[in-house]
Amino acid sequence: MTAPLKVPEKAAHGLDLAREVLRIEAREVEALASRLDASFEQAVELILQCQGRVVVSGMGKSGHIGRKIAATLASTGTPAFFMHPAEASHGDLGMVTRGDVVLALSYSGESSELLEIVPLFKRLGVKVISMTGNAGSSLARESNVHLDAHITEEACSLGLAPTSSTTAALALGDALAVALLDARGFSAEDFARSHPGGALGRRLLVHVRDIMRSGSAVPCVSKAASLSETLLEMTRGGIGMTAIVDEQNHPIGIFTDGDLRRILEQGVHVQSTGVATVMHTHPQSIHPNRLAVEAVELMEARKINQLLVVDDSRSLVGALNMHDLLRAKVI
Repeated sequence: MTAPLKVPEKAAHGLDLAREVLRIEAREVEALASRLDASFEQAVELILQCQGRVVVSGMGKSGHIGRKIAATLASTGTPAFFMHPAEASHGDLGMVTRGDVVLALSYSGESSELLEIVPLFKRLGVKVISMTGNAGSSLARESNVHLDAHITEEACSLGLAPTSSTTAALALGDALAVALLDARGFSAEDFARSHPGGALGRRLLVHVRDIMRSGSAVPCVSKAASLSETLLEMTRGGIGMTAIVDEQNHPIGIFTDGDLRRILEQGVHVQSTGVATVMHTHPQSIHPNRLAVEAVELMEARKINQLLVVDDSRSLVGALNMHDLLRAKVI
């Protein structure tokens, strides 16, 4: 019998400490939720009325959190960017326009770099939303709206490193972004348009028409074709199948490489057999305007590797297989 793994004393202590860090930060975020009040609604309304962008600013760890908040706002329908407060007084203030709103982060509310530029924002007529841990701080008093991000305990065992405070600020920023997203009616499709290179973008933006084979690239024979003619066309097409169509170019059947293996095992004579006698009737199809991910779902549900594409008149306009979907990174 294998002896149980013995965890070194220091490692065990580290594990206990890590769990306590997570518990402390979770408690602080939970407390933050219970303190949300009308000032949060005012901040949301101020940003919704903004004709420009949200300029997020903060020093040190607050700055790192601010960068993430700005990125989250921008990707969820609220144009935003991060401006370093120390660089603002050296020219970057020119990025701020009268129609903007500033979101300033400082846990103490006494960051000198921020306090130096707040009067300049006011001179421009720019509204300031502050996020601090001290409602009586200079930054909170100078702001149009103050968001309370106060915490009672840092998770750092020394009580020094910003831990709970940065987590609280990040969570409050996420809450702001999601509230704005909802107020704007921002949809999953809108999110995908700002993430075209990501998996979600491909799932929500790529349509069947974007990746299907069309024209002469679609292997196709008439219902009068022989099996040998069908095999030649299937080889030319290179997607493991051939569509069989009637006089109106409506697909009435499909013949795949799997079908070929089955009929060869049955001893069917290729030269003398018509494809209409061995094809699969009522082939699965999809409209070119449907999402490519819907094609994946249909193919997986039907356990097929190829799919015909038909238009509103049920005419054959394209075809695709799993390899096409893989190349498009839909799956």
